[in-house]
Amino acid sequence: MKGPNSRPTNKGMVRALNRRGTRADMSPPVVRKAAVKDPSICDRCGAVYTAKTWRGGRRLTSELLTAATYTTCPACEQVKGGDEYYGRVLIRGAFAGKNLDRISARITNVEKRATATQPERKIVSQEWDGKALEVLTTSQKLAHRIGRELEKAFGGRARFVWDDEGTLTTTWQHEARAPR
Repeated sequence: MKGPNSRPTNKGMVRALNRRGTRADMSPPVVRKAAVKDPSICDRCGAVYTAKTWRGGRRLTSELLTAATYTTCPACEQVKGGDEYYGRVLIRGAFAGKNLDRISARITNVEKRATATQPERKIVSQEWDGKALEVLTTSQKLAHRIGRELEKAFGGRARFVWDDEGTLTTTWQHEARAPR
């Protein structure tokens, strides 16, 4: 019989106490790549780096401005390069071709809302090839948000596939309903 201070031996508790393989730093990969001085201000987007995070819309005090180093944030570097991305959104179907301007406006609104507080989440590129719209993003989360917002706004279905390299591919397609 066990005493009141003994450790439980069931598998649930053993797994809960095992922290091997977990990551303490939950920041996006684009932020983990660069070493930046604290505080820093991005030349391009105005994001402020303090306390190990990039944030937009922070009030800039005179102390912060005098101590800050001006640099380019990792997300702006990624957008400038244009070849590295962590989220990919594919928008397919006849509905997409007919409503491309509405879909693009919705994607832009989702990006603006995400970038307001988390400037490391940006769109790298957006291309229409006649059959599908491909949107590349700096983070998996922004690609996920875009897929969910397209579902909410226009219906259809979003599918999400994560690969081993840390990229999320979101495929959204609006199924045209047959007339009754």
